[in-house]
Amino acid sequence: MLASNHISAYETIFLPWAILRQHPFQMVWAPAKEELFRKPFQRLIYSSWGAFPVKRKRDVKANRVINDLLKDQKVMLFPEGTRHPDGRLGKGNRGVGKIIYDMHPTVIPTALIGLNRWKFPGFGQSATVVFGSALDFSDLCVCEDCKETHQLIVDRVMDAIAALLKKEGAYVGEA
Repeated sequence: MLASNHISAYETIFLPWAILRQHPFQMVWAPAKEELFRKPFQRLIYSSWGAFPVKRKRDVKANRVINDLLKDQKVMLFPEGTRHPDGRLGKGNRGVGKIIYDMHPTVIPTALIGLNRWKFPGFGQSATVVFGSALDFSDLCVCEDCKETHQLIVDRVMDAIAALLKKEGAYVGEA
């Protein structure tokens, strides 16, 4: 699982592209808000890059899809749940902690830098993807399956993303 900050709509295309450069023919799946799939052309573009629609708030069907994909596929999630185009890092959604608790995936914290300044259409715009080391949740996955544990897990993910942003000089604070 790739867990990244959420600063731009371009991430759903940019992050898989960064991975495909190193691992050709490797699909990367990503939940995306269902509004992006209403127009046929947008649906085609997002679907071709591995995005699938999810409803706002709690989407049980999408959680099942994510859990099934995590068994043997790469999935990118944005723990913040909503974009912060100003570059600030939002609070992690406890549901991501629950997914990690249940599925025990390898979690790679990922920092996206500069995509929030992209304008469409545009060429020659720069952005950076920074991949961190896999996170260890073994101490938390033996704790009780409860909201507090799930929040501790996602807090660890968000702390790791913040550390990557700080290391790159791109941390602008919390939302």
